[in-house]
Amino acid sequence: MKRKLLLVFCMFASALSFAQTKSTGEVNLSTNVKATLELNNTTTTAKLTLVGPNDRWFALQFGSFSNGQGMMLGTDMVYWNNTTLVDCVQQGEGQVPDEDTNNWTFVSNTNNSPSTGLRTIVFTRPFNTGDANDFVFNYNATTIDFAWARRSNAGYTINNHGANRGYVINAPFTVLGVEDFSLNASAVYPNPSKGNFTVTSKTTLETISIYTQTGAFVKTITVGAGATEVEVDAEGLAQGVYLLELQNASEKSWKKIIIN
Repeated sequence: MKRKLLLVFCMFASALSFAQTKSTGEVNLSTNVKATLELNNTTTTAKLTLVGPNDRWFALQFGSFSNGQGMMLGTDMVYWNNTTLVDCVQQGEGQVPDEDTNNWTFVSNTNNSPSTGLRTIVFTRPFNTGDANDFVFNYNATTIDFAWARRSNAGYTINNHGANRGYVINAPFTVLGVEDFSLNASAVYPNPSKGNFTVTSKTTLETISIYTQTGAFVKTITVGAGATEVEVDAEGLAQGVYLLELQNASEKSWKKIIIN
């Protein structure tokens, strides 16, 4: 009886720890700019995933906005400059932002080209960095506003973005449950792929095995200890549909990848 009670308690405690994370999910800012903001209240860490054009800068600002308002002057924003996520302060439309102490920590940078012409970058930082110029993320907030912009043509030098900007007002946060942290919630991108692809998971990955659609084994990739993201080398794979067996010590899940 005590053992059963202990098991129930552990499962309850585990569920509570998962419930300390919420996410906006992928928010479509435009046809080629997307953002996902995840707040982990256990570690008081914000995780930002940005998808944008592979050949130009794109920017995001957090706060409270109104359609037609424009990014708020003198407040926190970030933009991709083809090297890193620049932490800066908005100085005005078409003006070079004033770079601030960069409190964002690099997680990953995936060049999705040529299959999509897009880049996916992931960075994290504390809710409150102690920097007066940085937006303070509030886990208790139920929504957040985004303002975004991108350069109208290829290039990374900051210039007037013209009509290439906009807002998402009241993007809702959703509390993530246990299923969101299982291998079933893993993602594979880009998919279809014309080259390498990336597998990301909210839990640890140990091995990724690749099979043809008919079930023939191709190869197994051993993932580093504690890794939640791995880039898979698709070199040598013929065009077609493949099945990915994702596995760790306690779970197994299947995903599909198309190689063009």
